[in-house]
Amino acid sequence: MSSLPANQPKLILASRSPYRRQLLERLELPFETIAANIDESPLPNENPTAYVSRLAHEKAAEIAKTHAGNLVIGSDQCAVVNGDILGKPGDRETAIQQLEMVSGREIQFLTGVCIMHAQTNWQRAEIAPFTVVFRTLSRREIERYIEQDQPYDCAGSFKSEGFGVTLCQSMQGTDPTALIGLPLILVAQMLREFGFELP
Repeated sequence: MSSLPANQPKLILASRSPYRRQLLERLELPFETIAANIDESPLPNENPTAYVSRLAHEKAAEIAKTHAGNLVIGSDQCAVVNGDILGKPGDRETAIQQLEMVSGREIQFLTGVCIMHAQTNWQRAEIAPFTVVFRTLSRREIERYIEQDQPYDCAGSFKSEGFGVTLCQSMQGTDPTALIGLPLILVAQMLREFGFELP
C-alpha cells in the first residue's frame, strides 16, 4: 500500500465487515479498522433511506469521538422490499425466507456512507442505490446458493460477488462496489473533497 503524505490524517474504517475492509483495500491506502458498537435496529417508522443514513453517520461519529484527528468512514446497507427494510438474515432459515420473498421481484439495495473529520467539523454523506431483479427461484436453487455462499451477514441474504450473481435477472446502478457494501466511487470522491491525496 502507498504511504500517506505527512500532512494527511490517518484513515479509519468504522466497521467490522470483512467485505468493506477488502473493498477499501482496493484504494491502496493505509487504514485502520475499528468496529463501531452501535444499535443497528431501525427506529419506529424509520424509512430505509433515513435508516442507512443514520447508521452510516452513527458509526463514523462513534469512532470520531475518540479519534477526532483522523478521517473516519462509516457505512451501512439494507435491502428494500415494498418499502420495508430487509437486513442481514443471521441464520439459514431466515436466509431462505428472505430469498423466497425476493424471488421474481425487483429489490433496491441502499448503501449509505459518511466520512467525517471531527477536529475540523468536516463531513460528507451520500447514499448509493443499486437495483437487482431476481429470477424466479426454486427452493432447491435457494438452498444450493445458501450452502455455497452462506450469506448470513449480507443484507437480503444476497452476496453479489459470489454465487449469488446467478440468482439475478438484471442489475442496475452506477457503482457495483456499493452492492458489496462500500461505494468506492463515492468514497474516493469524498476523500478528494476533503483534500485527501489518493495514489
